[in-house]
Amino acid sequence: MPSLTRRDFLKLSAAATALASAGCSRPSEPIVPYAEQPEITLPGIPRFYASALSFTGAAEGVLVESNTGRPTKVEGNRAHPGSLGATSVQGQAAVLQLWDPERSKAPRRRGQPATRQGFELELNEALAKLEERQGEGLRLLTGTVSSPTLLAQLDALIERYPRARLHRWDPLNRDHAREGARLAFGRPLAPLYRLEEARAVLSLDCRLLEDDPGRLNHIRQYARSRTPQPGAMTRYYALESAPSLLGALADHRYALPLPDIERWLVDLSSSLRGNSADRRVAAIAEDLKKNRGLVLAGEALAPWAHALVHRLNAELGAPVSYVEPVDPFAGTHARSIGELAQAMRAGEVELLLVLEGNPVYDAPADAGFGEALDRVPLSVHLALYEDETSAASTWHLPATHALEHWSDARAFDGTAAVVQPLIAPLYGGLSPHGLLASLLRAPRSGYDAVRAHWRDIDWEAALRKGVIDKSAFTPREAKPKEISIPAFEERAGWNVRFVADQSVLEGSFANNAWLQELPRSDTKITWDNAALVSPASARALGVASGDMLHVSVENRSILAPAWVLPGHAERSVTLALGYGRTHAGAAGNRVGFNAYRIRPAAAPWSASGGEVLRVPGRHEFATTQNHARMEGRDHAKHIELEALVGKAKAFEEKIPEHSLYPPWPYEGYRWAMSVNLNTCVGCNACTIACQAENNIPTVGRHEVMAGREMHWIRVDRYYEGPEPKVLFQPVPCMHCENAPCEYVCPVGAPVHDSEGLNLQVYNRCIGTRFCSQNCPYKVRRFNFLQYSQNEESSKAQKNPEVTVRMRGVMEKCTYCQQRITRARIEAEKEGRRIRDGEVVTACQAACPAGAIVFGDLNDGNSEVNGAKRSPLKYDLLAELNTRPRTSYLGRVLNPNPRLAEA
Repeated sequence: MPSLTRRDFLKLSAAATALASAGCSRPSEPIVPYAEQPEITLPGIPRFYASALSFTGAAEGVLVESNTGRPTKVEGNRAHPGSLGATSVQGQAAVLQLWDPERSKAPRRRGQPATRQGFELELNEALAKLEERQGEGLRLLTGTVSSPTLLAQLDALIERYPRARLHRWDPLNRDHAREGARLAFGRPLAPLYRLEEARAVLSLDCRLLEDDPGRLNHIRQYARSRTPQPGAMTRYYALESAPSLLGALADHRYALPLPDIERWLVDLSSSLRGNSADRRVAAIAEDLKKNRGLVLAGEALAPWAHALVHRLNAELGAPVSYVEPVDPFAGTHARSIGELAQAMRAGEVELLLVLEGNPVYDAPADAGFGEALDRVPLSVHLALYEDETSAASTWHLPATHALEHWSDARAFDGTAAVVQPLIAPLYGGLSPHGLLASLLRAPRSGYDAVRAHWRDIDWEAALRKGVIDKSAFTPREAKPKEISIPAFEERAGWNVRFVADQSVLEGSFANNAWLQELPRSDTKITWDNAALVSPASARALGVASGDMLHVSVENRSILAPAWVLPGHAERSVTLALGYGRTHAGAAGNRVGFNAYRIRPAAAPWSASGGEVLRVPGRHEFATTQNHARMEGRDHAKHIELEALVGKAKAFEEKIPEHSLYPPWPYEGYRWAMSVNLNTCVGCNACTIACQAENNIPTVGRHEVMAGREMHWIRVDRYYEGPEPKVLFQPVPCMHCENAPCEYVCPVGAPVHDSEGLNLQVYNRCIGTRFCSQNCPYKVRRFNFLQYSQNEESSKAQKNPEVTVRMRGVMEKCTYCQQRITRARIEAEKEGRRIRDGEVVTACQAACPAGAIVFGDLNDGNSEVNGAKRSPLKYDLLAELNTRPRTSYLGRVLNPNPRLAEA
């Protein structure tokens, strides 16, 4: 091969850059950056744009980082109440979904390649016939709608076609909560909780921190409510049938099947009126009355139970207000999807449009949606992927990603934000606004529709800030009625609990490898779901983790591998939704089992009378933590609030006091981190944020089983006690001052810099892995294979400031060295030191609890210095004299003394 001259190299580089940029064109309409930034795009200087992403029925405000026209990273928007500057794991993974090479790229008719023009011709012919009958035979199915503009377009559609029908189906719907509010108040209202104002909170099977529309806001409120001071620290109680983050964090937790929780709620209602015989119930009721308590009802509870909780909160004077729901749909999702399926079977539907849902996969098992869809002459499915519903529809249309189109969305409290695109549609997709414009015969773009809907606002200010001022809903006066409590029915058998998966949610993120490989907080399982059972139930069944179970509900059954989970309710099994996909993509197909196959419409979250049997067979899970007990080593330390009062130091540490070497004089900066276990909720946002920022690859199920996962920060989970307390502990590189990895490497690849960072020189590394063997924290990651090889479109997601590592190289947390360098350059241009808070690591920025603090120890007023002076501060494995720069604040428990007596 002839040698490549410098001139030829530069020519090729320029051509490659031009080719890459050609696929990253900007949208045609003007978009506005989040803050004042240079008018021109400079290579190497990212720009940020405010937008919003909708998950679990409401929007989370985001700032999207753009590098030369490529969206590469998502951060939270501090001005948005749905995020408060933090992000969820799905928000972080949205950029990987954007660049997914398996996204739908072209229309299809009956599975065959087709054109947009062909679709429009067939659609117009159908609409011409329907228009003569005022739209009779036209049905449109959406999920939960958080877009005011889309709601306005749907209203306009009904005006144009008065006999058409709109339907809703969201597998994560909140039907029980809406119907409970209707029972209590006469109309569906949504509660807005203020956790930090309560001093006692009771959670009844409530997944407030993972599934709720305001989850990030609630995590921040939880963190604020846990200030470890007498009178300022909220006490949490939890009764739950399925494991949840709020239950894991509770000071008192009781695992019960859902029917028992509803009975317990009735006892609590009596106890608040002084009529309880159970000492535990009486103790909790007294605490709630004394401390302006707040009761939280989970979606699995029956509507009457939700209504009763509203009544109890009114009696307690609980810190909760009520607003209109984000989606004003009048009916219930279960009834709506059932009516649609019945109409399709009866031949009443001539044209069905499905906007971005996947009902063939996730509709209730007894609805028979897939079979009914076959009877519709013309069905159109708009979706990001060619999924199960696309395969069963007449037409599939590729949808645009939320980072590719104009829209708007409301947060859980009604605050609206404009969704602005960062990039022109990669595959020429169509947005829901565009499809509805076709139905309305209005040649209007998504931008025009959104701009027209918000014509009275300061448009540029809304784009720049990321929220529309004064758009939040006004709290409504809500006086709950007296509730009639139905008689309890005794049903033999198991309670079968259905929950959204913590990572892939209802299944829409099944093809996202970042989320598939993210260990679940409770089980540490990756690339799978499982049938969760308690140790006592496992013994009764004669099963261990990995043994196969036959789970039946109402004559429908599935096979699922068991996972024995400490603290799970007995005679109850928990099944995560979102798995068992057949048309998700390479990462999501044939992963796990499909729990939707046994999920009934009448009991979407908890079905009684189920059957669970052991059957022959074994399944191997890919887990990242197989040992859940600390065996007295006390890695994740905790202390009770009463014992903490008056202590200068909560935890005794055996740190060697003498050294043969003088301390190193760090005269410039001395970077350090503190992780607060008292506010960490184990949500894993830090793990995914680090992966997105630092170009960390996924390795796949089999490599995880071999212990070769690549995450730079992991969240360990420990159990303690027979009715176990759950403790979470994020573990990044400790950046030890006496780093054991440094003096065993034969080539000096791990090095210490002048600011105390433990860095890895990739070009020196020869892959001996001695450093990993000598690291007591086990935070170094080795590229056993060329994991970084992937599709061209996925490469566009990579952070250009971070090196992509190759096979045979060790890597680990760098304290986001690239962010330190960026802040240093700005400070040097202004002739000053880096200010406290200017360097924000990726994990720190994403954390909704604010549990991670980073800064300069040489700055006596820095936030990290304040954390290091806390009585709760301790170093992990301090007795090894590694002198880690990353330290922890221990968890503080606030138990009720009366419950210890009870």
